Amino acid sequence: MKREKGLLIVLSGPSGVGKGTVCGALRKHDTHIKYSVSATTRKPREGEAEGVNYFFKSHEEFQRMIRENELLEYAQYVDNFYGTPRNYVEEMIASGRDVILEIEVQGALQVKETFPEGVFIFLMPPSLKELRSRIEGRGTETKDLIDNRMTVARDEIDLMDKYDYVVENDEVEAAVERIKSIVTAENCKKERLIHLYKELVEE
Repeated sequence: MKREKGLLIVLSGPSGVGKGTVCGALRKHDTHIKYSVSATTRKPREGEAEGVNYFFKSHEEFQRMIRENELLEYAQYVDNFYGTPRNYVEEMIASGRDVILEIEVQGALQVKETFPEGVFIFLMPPSLKELRSRIEGRGTETKDLIDNRMTVARDEIDLMDKYDYVVENDEVEAAVERIKSIVTAENCKKERLIHLYKELVEE
């Protein structure tokens, strides 16, 4: 039975928690879920590709997207901007496809104001010590920047109660299974299906 609208799934959590890794693994498991590629002003990391991991924009290009209302949400995080291009997300949801956004906490809370019916999942590290170890393991940030990220992470964890679900990213495959279970349950909620079954009765 074709649904009238797809789900908007928002996955966020502290920098370094493994959002990208979990999303990548989820996409291999569930090809129905469409991944929304974010735009950012930060420089590409090794192995990242344009249009696959991010749309890499200059600060000037990003400001134009803000002015022209091309972003569903955007946030500034440690001197760089991140945002979600609007059109793709709205078109996919309208066509009945589920869309997952992998975004920062500031952006997730903006999306919640626009799409309160979305499914908001907070990805949690096993511990702050482990989170710091993961950030250090990237080898891309200075100690001062890592300290800054850890301060921000503590503030973001305090916002966990704004979310519908919390998933610990202890092991990637386990986290993916939890998220798949959440999506399955949300797709079975009567609020999302009741109008379809009422139409069957009326026929």
